Amino acid sequence: MDKKLTAALVIIGNEILSGRTQDININWIATKMSDQGIRLLEVRVVPDIEDAIIQAVNELRCKVAYLFTTGGIGPTHDDITSASIAKAFGVDCPLNAEAREILLGYYKSESELTTARLRMAHVPVGATLIENPVSGAPGFQMDNVYVMAGVPRIMQGMLDNILPNLASGKPYLSNTVSCDLPESKIAETLGNIQNKFATVDIGSYPHFRSGTMGLALVLRSTDNDNLHEATRDVVDMVRSYGVEPTGISVRTDGHPIV
Repeated sequence: MDKKLTAALVIIGNEILSGRTQDININWIATKMSDQGIRLLEVRVVPDIEDAIIQAVNELRCKVAYLFTTGGIGPTHDDITSASIAKAFGVDCPLNAEAREILLGYYKSESELTTARLRMAHVPVGATLIENPVSGAPGFQMDNVYVMAGVPRIMQGMLDNILPNLASGKPYLSNTVSCDLPESKIAETLGNIQNKFATVDIGSYPHFRSGTMGLALVLRSTDNDNLHEATRDVVDMVRSYGVEPTGISVRTDGHPIV
């Protein structure tokens, strides 16, 4: 695996761990990474605790080309991500003049730059700002760490500004074969197909619908030809058990899979 095309994500926030807020940023970021040919290797959820943030950031930023964080850069007392990132890198986190000007432009008045709002303009020394087209307060990049807001719409705007600066490879393609076979029945044969195609990731995901157990067999790869051939083998496997797939979704190019 090319490390230049790897990423990880740290989600920061007690509200995620408590169940108060359902995170939807993982899916968005993972999809954008797949489209760019970058593999999201790991996602961690950590509380609003300085030591937990520092540990996660320092462990992951050495393992991947890009580490993204979401959450904890707002104006309240529990928004400690910026200061924690600064400590992870061993630098101070002072008021950033450029970030202050951005906030002033957004709020239009010096009187509106309250102490709480100015917390969002404190940035680690050496960081570069990430534009926030939604609510003004910027995120920032520190080395290979990209610090973004947790609010989905704001995070998405920030990520749109980050993506053009990242490396890119072949996009990940995904094919799905659905069937009503039990997972245990096809496990060995599916494992043999996986062993045959080293460049294809094959996952088996059971579901229970209308009183019937079924499977979604999902195949992913940047290798169009091998992915297409592996999908044909999976369809043939399903039929070998005397049933037809209940659905086939194909993003690859090649001879029709019917």
